[in-house]
Amino acid sequence: MIVQKSDGGYNYATTDLAALRYRIGEDGADRIIYVTDAGQAAHFAQVFQVARRAGWLTEQVDVVHVPFGLVQGEDGKKLKTRSGETVRLRDLLDEAISRAGADLESRLAAEDCAARTLRERTETEDFKAQVAKVVGLSAVKYADLSQNRTSNYIFSYDKMLSLQGNTAPYLLYAYVRIQGISRKGEIDFSQLGEDRKTKVLLSEPTELVLAKHLLQLSEVILAVEADLMPNRLCQYLFALSQKFNQFYDRCPVLKAVEPQGTSRLLLCDLTARTLKLGLSLLGISVLERM
Repeated sequence: MIVQKSDGGYNYATTDLAALRYRIGEDGADRIIYVTDAGQAAHFAQVFQVARRAGWLTEQVDVVHVPFGLVQGEDGKKLKTRSGETVRLRDLLDEAISRAGADLESRLAAEDCAARTLRERTETEDFKAQVAKVVGLSAVKYADLSQNRTSNYIFSYDKMLSLQGNTAPYLLYAYVRIQGISRKGEIDFSQLGEDRKTKVLLSEPTELVLAKHLLQLSEVILAVEADLMPNRLCQYLFALSQKFNQFYDRCPVLKAVEPQGTSRLLLCDLTARTLKLGLSLLGISVLERM
């Protein structure tokens, strides 16, 4: 590995070594994670080895290279524009927001058409713009993080914006569904469970399955911390959304008699808070309505 060129010039190896030495000596780092594409694996292996031989990198400091695969177009080749240029992230995100907005408009139109005899749903432009932004950005983030990071994956707006399957919109909709329960029943989730004697009753199979899954969150977070595979958290949240939807479809919540009604509301609230926490760890915001 060349640290200084024959003409006195410096390169990436030089600056990476300087940065590593600074982070250990000045910042006191005990774990340093490098996130770059898989093609940089050999470079960082060299940097770490030189740092060890120089005595800067000791056994007390953990350094790890976290490689990721390529983002491919639907043709299976590296994602590029039609003219063959590299896609700019800003343009990609703007397109995702635009498509999310168009999808929202079509859903609103369909809802109005299906419910003309009832109160039509009208939304402000600010509401639609906010939903489109959150859904569009979330869809792109989640599509990337839900893949095994070492593998290449095909970028598809249609798949990542779908309300079905392992996508951000599907998870966001599960959260929104719970907030809808709160609005419809005029329930303040923050007031639930204030009585320490309130118990969660698990009498139905789907209640038990959902409760067991909720208890696994800490294990999943520890696993992600250890192996740096965020797709594990994505899979957990997707399964949580599925299990909640199955519970909601088979177990009445607002119409349930007490004490079962409050118990099921507690399950709903814990599911929503778990979804919100998990998505926030992925850099994804939630919506109260969509």
